[in-house]
Amino acid sequence: MKRISIVVLVFCTCFALAAWPQTRAGTKLNMTTFDVLGAGTGAYQGTCGIAIVQAQWTMGWYIDANTVYHGFLRAPDGTITSFDPPDAGTCPYCGTEPLGMNAARAITGGYADNDGTVHGFKRAPDGTITEFDVPGAGPAAWPANINPNGLISGNFADANNVWHGFVRSPDGDTITIFDVPGAGTGSGQGTFTDGLDGMTPDGAIAGFYTGGHGVSHGYLRAPDGTITKINVPGAGTAPGQGTEPAGINPAETIPGVYFDKKGVYHGFVRTVDGSITTFDVAGAGTAAGQGTWPDNINAYGEIVGYYVDTNGVSHGYIRDSKGTITTFDAPGAGTGAGQGTWPISNNGVGAIAGYYADANNVYHGFLMTPQK
Repeated sequence: MKRISIVVLVFCTCFALAAWPQTRAGTKLNMTTFDVLGAGTGAYQGTCGIAIVQAQWTMGWYIDANTVYHGFLRAPDGTITSFDPPDAGTCPYCGTEPLGMNAARAITGGYADNDGTVHGFKRAPDGTITEFDVPGAGPAAWPANINPNGLISGNFADANNVWHGFVRSPDGDTITIFDVPGAGTGSGQGTFTDGLDGMTPDGAIAGFYTGGHGVSHGYLRAPDGTITKINVPGAGTAPGQGTEPAGINPAETIPGVYFDKKGVYHGFVRTVDGSITTFDVAGAGTAAGQGTWPDNINAYGEIVGYYVDTNGVSHGYIRDSKGTITTFDAPGAGTGAGQGTWPISNNGVGAIAGYYADANNVYHGFLMTPQK
């Protein structure tokens, strides 16, 4: 699903009345829902939780009543700081979309200016924002990950709308551009990096590339630039099908999604030795545009994601390192097609951040934390 001032948290906080999912060691999770003050209340507006690090610091974006995007950082006590780079646009669908955050709470992502061009930014833990562009970028550059050392990876579209990967050094002095051999060179094709958790602490990167026929293939780029391609058996070979990794943890375990020949999506996990295990959540639909989608993996191999049922409704799930899957829904999540619950990330203690769409298609953030 893989887009500065202190504001008051608008508490629509609620705790689950039923049993919530359990992670390792049987830890139960409580859910808190929240909205950023200033978030719109119309359809496809609202608050989206995206990333979570230790101590339950949560990052994401909100969409205001004018459909402008803004970043936010939520502290463990619920205090929310909103932010925008100085040159972020204020036109509809312009603004700020943070995509990656490290444990020190340095944040990276993209912002669209009033011309619709997307540029990169880095927000330091003290709130200082640095804007930057990638050499050769045309309409868009999307920084997507930042590791503990401040290394940033992402992708950009050139003037011909062909996509390329990049790595930006912590000091910003060096930007390295890379392409996966076999990546297409037509508009909308090329090399893409995963967002949020697509890079390890030592700089290994997971992502996918699309070839000339529009089929997706996964890759792992080692810190020295060596690239290993990843294709899941059973992935379709028609345009819009194939294999797409969805992240990587420090052990280089890679979760992801593959699209079969019918357009149904399924989950997979690839371990560092190249072994691939596929999985589906019970209740996932089996028609095109339905199925199981992993979103994030933590250091313990726990995967969070969502599945789409036969009615087009999304539901959350947790898959532990042994393959046991537990499903859940946010209180207040809508039950119509295109509505439901989307967990986006999980941290090392099993806390989860995400968002849900209610019956009016308004987005709300949620945070699931271990029960004390």
